[in-house]
Amino acid sequence: MKTSRVVFLLLITLLISCIEARYKLDGGKNTSMGQHYKRPLFASTNTNAVMTLNNFEKGGDGGGPSECDGEYHSNNLLIVALSSRWYNHGQRCLNYINIYYNDASTQAMVVDECSGCGDDIVDASSAVWVALGVSQSDWGETGITWSDA
Repeated sequence: MKTSRVVFLLLITLLISCIEARYKLDGGKNTSMGQHYKRPLFASTNTNAVMTLNNFEKGGDGGGPSECDGEYHSNNLLIVALSSRWYNHGQRCLNYINIYYNDASTQAMVVDECSGCGDDIVDASSAVWVALGVSQSDWGETGITWSDA
């Protein structure tokens, strides 16, 4: 009886590992069935996103003060606004995320919701773009991955 339980647990573990590996390889798409998996609200693995440039200072294109603390922030800080679904009603407020671009990475604090953005946006200050080494001529929109820190 014990042997069958051990074998069963090993098979379940292997099945879960295969599903996770396939999910990571095809970017969250089940290409064999033409369907999309729903991305998790809290990213435990790297999640694909589009990074956009935001001005968090008063009078900037970010609009009003940040949702998390009601303040404007210097663009010299490593800060981001997340799409509404990832912002998740403030659940990530003032927490850090890891952002990966090519061979570079940095951490940035979530200070705002990007409520007018698409579903897969990380709206970042200019300091984040600099920290990732993105050429200024490429600033605006670029593909990244991110995870909770």
